[in-house]
Amino acid sequence: MPQKQHPIGTGFTASSTADEVLAGIDLAGRNVVVTGGHSGLGLEATRALSQAGAAVTVGSRHPDRAAPALAGLPRVEISRLDLLDPTSIDAFATRYLDSGRPLHILINGAGIMGGPLVRDARGYESQFATNHLGHFQLTLGLLPALRAAHGARVVTVTSGAQRISDIRWDDPHFTTGYDPILGYAQSKTANVLFTVELDRRWAAEGVRGYAVHPGIVVTTNLGSSTPDDQVRAANLAMGLIDDSGRPIIDPDREKKTPQQGAGTIVFAAASPLLAGIGGVYLKNNDISPLDEAPPQPSAFGTEPIVTSDVVPHAVDPASARRLWELSERLLTAGRPAAAAGAE
Repeated sequence: MPQKQHPIGTGFTASSTADEVLAGIDLAGRNVVVTGGHSGLGLEATRALSQAGAAVTVGSRHPDRAAPALAGLPRVEISRLDLLDPTSIDAFATRYLDSGRPLHILINGAGIMGGPLVRDARGYESQFATNHLGHFQLTLGLLPALRAAHGARVVTVTSGAQRISDIRWDDPHFTTGYDPILGYAQSKTANVLFTVELDRRWAAEGVRGYAVHPGIVVTTNLGSSTPDDQVRAANLAMGLIDDSGRPIIDPDREKKTPQQGAGTIVFAAASPLLAGIGGVYLKNNDISPLDEAPPQPSAFGTEPIVTSDVVPHAVDPASARRLWELSERLLTAGRPAAAAGAE
């Protein structure tokens, strides 16, 4: 299979904002679902897409808390969605399908990062279960609506952390030992592999997949499961904030405002420059090159932030098929016998 990871020269840069990317694009009549679309990068994507004319359904665990953030945005509604709860995911998909609306754009944007080991009711490690399995189940559930759009895009937000870890095929749920950094990195690799296989399976039906690295946005609440003092220390160590706690904005080194970070998300969702292209990892409003000889960091943050290009293990077609099949089994399986509670 030819290697797809080649920049196409879009004319946008790392500094381009969501509004700049969507300038001149009319999304009237398009339906969008955004998970986590009420905060951080998700909120900025929701705002930009709705103002471009799209009707947006935001999936949120707490619709009452999401409502104030979304107040005043045109054509935006909220529907309850808990990505750690398979019943909630099925209910969200059923409500959307029952509305009879086609789905033109699905943005799998919600996510968690770091913190102590937490397992869901099935015994699955929470970062893998939320960031990958929850979105995998949701996308499968919404497939009839995606097909009905006769041209749809599935955008899954990943991270440069995909460089750090392949899928832990022998122990994806950390039944022996736990490293939150590797847990996060595995889930982000899963996001990219999911995109690769989705596009292979569904491109002929008009459903294309994109994995998006938005850059590092200090104001996002992605790491909200991690204590504030740990987040501040990590941000200082990586040069993301100054001594007074103010974000350091340097888009060329991946340090972005929410508006800049959402640029690549909406680029994947709506740019005509990607017509006929799918199954790729995007960064800085373009297709990322493939880093075929990446360094092997021992922990998140040991690489320079600028090296967020995609690596071979994250786009390997055989691994993508293997992960899809594993994910299907995990959705139907019960609680793993070896995973009895948190460690």
